[in-house]
Amino acid sequence: MMGVAAASDDATQHVLASQLRSADTVALLRQAMNVFGLFFLWQVFGHHGSPPRLILWSVALAASMMASVMITRKRRARAEVTATDLRVHGLTGLLHGMVWALCMMSLSTSHGAAQLVAHWTLISCIMVCGAISFAATPLAATGFLLPCIAGLFFMFDEQGQLPLLALATSYALSLLVGCYIYARTFARQHSASVKLEEKSEVVSLLLREYEHGGSDWLWQTDPARRLNGVSPRMAEMLGRAPAEVEGNLLVQVLAGSAWESGLFPAGLHELADQLKRRESFSAIVLPVEAQGGVRWWELSASPRYDEQGAFLGFRGVGSDVTEQRESADRIAQLAQFDPLTGLPNRAHLRDVLDQAMAAAQGRPLGCAFLMIDLDRFKAVNDTLGHQIGDKLLTQVARRLRHICSGSEFCGRIGGDEFAVVIPVAGENRGIDKLAAFIISGLSAPYQVDEHTLYVGASVGSAVSPQDGSESEALIRSADLALYRAKSEGGGMHCAYEPQLHAQAEERRQLELALRDALEKDQLHVLFQPVVEAEGGTVVGFEALVRWTHPELGPISPVKFVPVAEEARLIGPIGEWVLRTACMEAARWPDPVRIAVNVSAEQLAHPSFVGAVVSALAQSGLEARRLELEVTESVFVNADTGALKTLDQLRGLGVQLSLDDFGTGYSSLGYLSRTRFDTIKIDRSFVVGASNNKVESLAIIRAVVTLADSLGMATTAEGVETEAELAMVRGLGCRKVQGYYFGRPMPAKDAAGLFPPDQLQARA
Repeated sequence: MMGVAAASDDATQHVLASQLRSADTVALLRQAMNVFGLFFLWQVFGHHGSPPRLILWSVALAASMMASVMITRKRRARAEVTATDLRVHGLTGLLHGMVWALCMMSLSTSHGAAQLVAHWTLISCIMVCGAISFAATPLAATGFLLPCIAGLFFMFDEQGQLPLLALATSYALSLLVGCYIYARTFARQHSASVKLEEKSEVVSLLLREYEHGGSDWLWQTDPARRLNGVSPRMAEMLGRAPAEVEGNLLVQVLAGSAWESGLFPAGLHELADQLKRRESFSAIVLPVEAQGGVRWWELSASPRYDEQGAFLGFRGVGSDVTEQRESADRIAQLAQFDPLTGLPNRAHLRDVLDQAMAAAQGRPLGCAFLMIDLDRFKAVNDTLGHQIGDKLLTQVARRLRHICSGSEFCGRIGGDEFAVVIPVAGENRGIDKLAAFIISGLSAPYQVDEHTLYVGASVGSAVSPQDGSESEALIRSADLALYRAKSEGGGMHCAYEPQLHAQAEERRQLELALRDALEKDQLHVLFQPVVEAEGGTVVGFEALVRWTHPELGPISPVKFVPVAEEARLIGPIGEWVLRTACMEAARWPDPVRIAVNVSAEQLAHPSFVGAVVSALAQSGLEARRLELEVTESVFVNADTGALKTLDQLRGLGVQLSLDDFGTGYSSLGYLSRTRFDTIKIDRSFVVGASNNKVESLAIIRAVVTLADSLGMATTAEGVETEAELAMVRGLGCRKVQGYYFGRPMPAKDAAGLFPPDQLQARA
């Protein structure tokens, strides 16, 4: 910094050169102040008897000024700057300081107070200008200010001027200290600048090596945003020669054929704005016509400025991110769309619903949400396989997309569930109309490979804000409405009603309580007698499960049995009923049978036959005395596995009964698939026949005739009066069951219908 020692490295050399350049830039100020001071002194002291001394001093000042100019020119003529040049520059400062110290010595006598003030004012200005011009070179500043400080002792040499001398000396020393502080800061800044430039050169070298060996490339523009120094790698990525691209506008090169039309992608607009504002940017992704197709490029750059702050253009790096972009697009597609059907998935539907509900705020009728569930789809999957099921879902999606071709937004929730978002819900008739179109369109036959398939659709709908002010609540409401549509037989549309939520909460509470019912011994079995129609002799009982909750009291099977089926609890409950019924029936006289209801879910379970064998073995009941009752739904909802299970049970000697025949999916084909021992006639036909309804009478006669021809017995259910008994007896029914002969009763009462000597001891 001082220039006393030789420069030890490039950084020190650069600081020395910068110090001298800084001093040269303000040298003209110092020279101008010298000339001004010369004229000022002649004006003030030229008429006070000092011309000879002024002449000599003026010659000395002119000589020092000429010497400074010559030394500066000689130094500038050389390419390299050394510490010697800084020392010579320091001698120049010393020479100027001595000249002005001589001025203070020669003109300090024979003048009045006015001349003293004028002289000090000039000297203070000279010291300030000298300090400014020599601030970056502390050696020259020291050489200039120390003689000036010495001259102050001659200027203020009279008695009483000591305070003025002290003030002037302090002033000069303050200027000297300020020069040292500035010089130190100056040296640090330029030393850091040199190191930064060295690092920049290293980075540039590494970038050039990276460009040659990697997939990215460097690029730069001039102040007019035209490409210059086009790298071979960038030209290769464009599929053009570097000379073709050189000098072209960057935006024009990236726009390609869109340059003429002006239809630029959003990324190019963003890039153009950043270039116009001369701001740094990072990771701007845009499509580029390159190599005969469209590629995706990622560009980053920063503006460049020279030492004077003039804008030089941009320099940055580019990379081809086409593969990453395509991969990201595929991931986004999977995140938003169902891969099987191509419809928007659950997450996408939720986003659209959120947007629709936000846009609908403040409207009396907001948006609507429809949930769709296919009817009988499980049967297709179970019988024909998932591959056929997937093809069917694809066709369903195609039809749904065609139906929702307006403002409606349809998607797949999962499995065989779909949904539709209606952004602007109108009258309820509009929703009903769309739901009817969906049910009708999705219920038409499907041709999948060689199969003609028939499935239906059920729809539940909810409208914001009355059915839900948030998307989650609206979806829940539509789901509850769909549940109601399914529970009422399917193939229909149900709109949400407030009581559905209460019913759902009741089902949830029932499910929670039902899970504890078995463990806490809240379930019990009642037995209803089955008697011969002619003699009234008890030939069997039907086991009926009942539930008494400690807080809710007796709960009807109509309520808890559907809940048990939905919660997959019907299996363990049914097995418990089977074991309990067999244990009680084993005490009854030999011919008396026990009938137990079996669900489709139980039959589909692979361990059901084993459970029956275990119940018979533990109770000691003979297989011929056990009668299992199944409904027609077994044949509709189950696959051939249920039929095999029934065949295995018959092979064990278990009796089979077809319950509620004629009330559901009646078909004579059921009777040909499996050999039944008994057909049970539903109470609705018994009541109709007792009221002389022709249809009911005809059905009972037909069923009795069919059963007799197939060697099966018939049981009339729900007989409650003597007239009904006489009627079914006259129609040929062999067995009767109903309140006329007995309500469902505890096991103790059932056993009391037999003489004690005919009862077996409990095992």
